Amino acid sequence: MKKIYTSIDIGSDNIKVVTAEIYGKKINILASSSIKSEGIKKGLIVDAAKAIVSIKEALTCVENVLGLKIDKVIASVPANGAEFALVSGYSTITNEEKKVTGNDIIRCLQACVYNKIEENRELITTIPIEFSLDEEEKIRDPKGLIGEKLSVKAIMVTTPKKNVDSVISVLQNIGLEVVDITLNSIGDYYEFKNSKLNSEVSGIINIGGDITTVSVFNKGILMNTKILPIGGKNIDKDITFVYRLNLIDSRKLKENFAVAHKRFSKVNETFEIVNNEGETLKINQYEVSEICMDRLMEIIKIAKNEIKDLTNKEISYIIITGGTSEFMGFNTLLNEFISKTISVADMNTIGVRKNRFSSCVGMIKYFSEKLELRGREYSMFSEEKQEELISTKKKNNFSNGSIIGKVFGHFFDN
Repeated sequence: MKKIYTSIDIGSDNIKVVTAEIYGKKINILASSSIKSEGIKKGLIVDAAKAIVSIKEALTCVENVLGLKIDKVIASVPANGAEFALVSGYSTITNEEKKVTGNDIIRCLQACVYNKIEENRELITTIPIEFSLDEEEKIRDPKGLIGEKLSVKAIMVTTPKKNVDSVISVLQNIGLEVVDITLNSIGDYYEFKNSKLNSEVSGIINIGGDITTVSVFNKGILMNTKILPIGGKNIDKDITFVYRLNLIDSRKLKENFAVAHKRFSKVNETFEIVNNEGETLKINQYEVSEICMDRLMEIIKIAKNEIKDLTNKEISYIIITGGTSEFMGFNTLLNEFISKTISVADMNTIGVRKNRFSSCVGMIKYFSEKLELRGREYSMFSEEKQEELISTKKKNNFSNGSIIGKVFGHFFDN
């Protein structure tokens, strides 16, 4: 079975959709899209009708590349009001061989959240910290081991029901089945995780349009996250105020002309534009980059302080991602004025080489890892659809070996 999955990140600034195949431990991007979003504010859906139009457009872009209709997705839900609780539970191994199976792991994870979720909250995921089997402790994956009693310590992640319901109702309205839900911060971690992040206390800052999400991970486990009401649109407003432009022109100026560090700007480079008062301005790249630079430093400093408030442990490393982190010269800005322990993420997967896709790609990786731990084989594309996809790819000369060679039980109860 070819393991093909689609994820959707419903952001305030952009709707991102990614379809990918997991082949071994490698992810191959089959199609991706990023479309300006409408009806989303501060990470929440405020106008379902407008949001549906944006989501449909993003899906259509991917479907046109694949030549197939997408009907199942992994979806991100807002982290506003997210809570994290340390939980534990156990299950008894009942099969004759006393060998731990994926079903035993599922029952163990179910037990650790049983009767612990408040009525007004929804379970997002259960993140295992470690398993124990009889007297043996600190097991990451107990499948295949022999024992009587399987126990687990885990982090239970919940959010207000309204966060989940708003996303699922919109996607179901489009005809999509939501197979799994997760938080963007979990996706970000799984996109960038490595041995260093897996062994230390780290932070991730995702700078979006309306909001910035800060998250703390301890040895690969999400411990806390917080939403800050500041993002790339604050830079747009700064440019609007200084030059008396409309927000649309300010955004274009930021994205197509400005850089994160004024050192990379050219004093003699200018951008001609008419402001709201009918004046024709010649805007200097150095000056507009200085405006962006000041606001970026403020956002990072606020986010860094919030990370300190989320944990009393020493943070060894912080990664910055999200669409606003795509500025040229961002790393130089961080090294000179913030800290050398903070760096901008580097998306290097073909097909999604922009940081705005980090959550979307990471959600697929996390979903795949959940499947593996539970011993499940699953694909969002039926065998018939896979054959159609292979046929489409061959026609378009895209075939390349392994690249195509209400919630689904909270995905096996998380």
